[in-house]
Order: sequence, then structure tokens, then C-alpha cells
Amino acid sequence: MHIEWTTFFIQIVAFLILYFLLQKFAFGPLFGMMEKRRQLVKDQIQTAENSRKQAEQLLEEQKQALQQTRKEAHDIIEQARQTSSKQADEIVAAARKEADRLKDEALKDIENEKNKAVAALRSQVSAMSVLIASKIIEKQIDEKTQNDLVEHYLKEVGGNV
Repeated sequence: MHIEWTTFFIQIVAFLILYFLLQKFAFGPLFGMMEKRRQLVKDQIQTAENSRKQAEQLLEEQKQALQQTRKEAHDIIEQARQTSSKQADEIVAAARKEADRLKDEALKDIENEKNKAVAALRSQVSAMSVLIASKIIEKQIDEKTQNDLVEHYLKEVGGNV
């Protein structure tokens, strides 16, 4: 086998020229596009990481807001319970006060009716006593004597009642 050095050198020179042209016109733009693509992927990964961090932060904020809302709802319910308990106590106290007032009024009414009944009874007793006395004595009693007898009898009845 015989090597032709001139052809060999021409092929090497042609290869170097081809490599230089490929480097300048093909590999440069190709590597540039690949670098742009690498940078784009890197930026997208960074954006995704930032979005993930923001989502985690937002999720934590929402958890805290939900917890705060639950606490506020619990406080509102507890306050409503206390208010309703207080109102119930006030209603019961007002009802007891009204019942006591009605009881006192009823006792006063009973006392008044009792006094009226006693007065009516005294009046009837005095009339009956005059009638009995007049029948017993069988004589007419003048008005002054009658009043004296009634007063005397009322004092006796009043002391016994």
C-alpha cells in the first residue's frame, strides 16, 4: 500500500477548511441555540422553583388565615353563648321580679278584700245585733243608743276577730 502524500495533505487541508467553515457557520449558531435552550430551561426551572416557593408561602398564609377565621368563629360562638346565657339570666330575673310584684299585689288585694269583708261583716253584724236587740227589748231604740250599742258590739267583735 502506497500513501500519496500530496493527496493526504490536500485532504487534511480540505478537512481543516471544512472544519473551520462548519465551526464558524454551523457549530457556532448550533452551540448558540443550544446555549439559549439551556438558558431557557434553566430560567424555566428557576421560575418553577420560585412559583413553588410562592405557592408554599401562599398555602401557609391560607392555612394561617383559615386558622384565624376558625378562631374568630369560635370566639363569636362563645360570645353568643355568653350573651344568650346572660340574656336568659336577665329574663329569669325579670320574671322572678314580676312574679314577686304580682304576688305582693295579690297579697295587698287579698288584704283589701279581707278588710272589706270584715267591714261588711261588721255592718251586717251591727244591723243584725240591732235587730236582735230590738226584738229582745221589744222597744224602739233611738238612733244615738243604737249607735252606742253598735260601737260597743263592734269593739267586742273586733277584739275577737
